Amino acid sequence: MARLKPLDASWLYVESRNTPMHVAGLYIFSLPKGAKTDFLRNLVAKMKAVRTFEAPWNLRLAPGLLSAILPEWQRDDHLDLDYHVRHSALPLPGGERELGILVSRLHSHPLDFSRPLWECHVIEGLENRRFALYIKIHHSLIDGVGSVRMTARSMSTSPSSHKLTPPWTIGAQARKSKPGVAPSVSGLFDQFKAQAALLAPVGNALAEVWRASDNDDALVAPFAAPVSVFNERITSQRRFATQHYPLERLRKIAEQTLVTMNDVVLAICAGALRRFLKEHGALPRDTMTAGLPVSLRGKGDEQLGTAISFILADLGTTTADPLKRLRQIHASTVRAKQHLMGMPKSALNNYTMLFMAPYIVGMLIGTAGRTRPMFNLAISNVPGPSKTLYFGGAKLEALYPVSVLQHGQALNITCVSYAGTLNFGFTGSRDALPHMQRLAVYTGEALDELEALAAASPTT
Repeated sequence: MARLKPLDASWLYVESRNTPMHVAGLYIFSLPKGAKTDFLRNLVAKMKAVRTFEAPWNLRLAPGLLSAILPEWQRDDHLDLDYHVRHSALPLPGGERELGILVSRLHSHPLDFSRPLWECHVIEGLENRRFALYIKIHHSLIDGVGSVRMTARSMSTSPSSHKLTPPWTIGAQARKSKPGVAPSVSGLFDQFKAQAALLAPVGNALAEVWRASDNDDALVAPFAAPVSVFNERITSQRRFATQHYPLERLRKIAEQTLVTMNDVVLAICAGALRRFLKEHGALPRDTMTAGLPVSLRGKGDEQLGTAISFILADLGTTTADPLKRLRQIHASTVRAKQHLMGMPKSALNNYTMLFMAPYIVGMLIGTAGRTRPMFNLAISNVPGPSKTLYFGGAKLEALYPVSVLQHGQALNITCVSYAGTLNFGFTGSRDALPHMQRLAVYTGEALDELEALAAASPTT
């Protein structure tokens, strides 16, 4: 058995009926040319016939009272694939709306904690000879970057390859350890010294970010965000919407304005949020802020669990001019990255746990969604596969992330790059965000506006 790291365990601690802590991916495929009518039925049968399981797919929580406090993973190679792998069909006509409704419903249901924490849904009936895979897995097992890398490895770059590799045969790497070797007294002392040496840089970094608002710095302080309609208590029901854009459009804006691609993503989201909230008479007078997960994974790192830190960014939602808003966002993210990277890499996990502790405690004691938010919403940008992928001969046309929500965080925007496109997934609380599809559409209009202004007045 393997005990969970504190950050991984925190996703289990805050799990509730209204806040299930699973992440998911929606993968849309086109049927191979000449595919027979029973292609998907055979695909599901072939998938279920493969009973080789790798972690995290074969890990479940160890039973017992102590596991509720100090959870451990237990290996389980006797999975019921009829439970974990399900075949569904959309009501005709199988358009994006019908798919969105089904995914919203699937994402609303918590995972069964007596089993390995994942489900795979094969969804047929999507118009234009397409089908979808919706795969959800608990956030305590893996983060967004690790999940995208792991699932991509189950696919092929060759359109002629019909080899079928189910995702559960492709595992993440276990954290390196030396099982069965008791630490020596000198080893424990060395660990204590190493942790003690991190106290100063972590303490200084926390003090700096909490004092940011007093110093009138571009660094955004926690809980400086205004209360908005996104920061109330949520129910279990979800809404899901998607959009995708050519990466080249965003890259060109970034080059013309001397900012990063991620800054452009934030500016597009900020423009859409500003318009959406103004239409509802709910735009806060103070600028809104976003929590941005930062991956700590190096190239090739596919270990179990989460490997992320967080920075906060000013979204400039009180600024009407899109270019000025983009520069405001850029100044904020540059300062936040300087702050985070100013610490030793070995200190980042400790910093992240302490930085996010008030947020996690708020969810545990029930104050989240009732008090001022640490930030208004989470926005993530995950690097995905650059080449076109195939699964059993079916071409992957698009992939969309479906993320977690918490009390006080009724909206999450996550995007993943894939084969020259950037794919946005908007996950929202059904009761808090009516007409959420409009918000997704407004990101396209914000991109058009920013593109025109950047071309008319480039800084290069």
